[in-house]
Amino acid sequence: MRRRFRRKPKRTAQVPHMRANEKIFADPIVLIDQNDDFIGEISLSEARTLAETSGLDLVEVSPKANPPVCKILDYGKFQYAQTKQFRQSKSQQKVVSTKGVRIGIRTDTHDLNFKKQQTEKFLTKGNKVKIEIVLRGREKAHQDLARENMQNFIKLLEVPFRTEEEIKRFPGGFNTIIAPE
Repeated sequence: MRRRFRRKPKRTAQVPHMRANEKIFADPIVLIDQNDDFIGEISLSEARTLAETSGLDLVEVSPKANPPVCKILDYGKFQYAQTKQFRQSKSQQKVVSTKGVRIGIRTDTHDLNFKKQQTEKFLTKGNKVKIEIVLRGREKAHQDLARENMQNFIKLLEVPFRTEEEIKRFPGGFNTIIAPE
């Protein structure tokens, strides 16, 4: 019988849900009312009656505090504002990707200039660049030449950058990571 491939749903980070009304169990609590006035430390039953009389919800805002901090507010509006704030902060995050450039020991000057232009373009766009020099066959015996070639290529770059990882050996050759300043 053939196995079927099931796609897993994408996991999206969600706003943490706060405990509200009957789901709050800590007693006593620190209460803040709907006008952001500090009421102080009171029992849970008193806080619930205050929330019910004002027609709003009792929401546990800071559960890890000792005693926990609760606030009287409209839970639906609170959740909406939290979600909106979360989405806005997520949209303002800048994702830095790492681009790759591969060169060889015998790469010609024209090709090196082309790779240099690509690397500079990536750096000006704000991306990190992983520069690799790949060694094949007998080239592995000349690791000093490979390291020298990589250093010369890095010296060719005219765009300001900082080195995140120094030139290091890996099984296929050498690599380094540079980032824009």
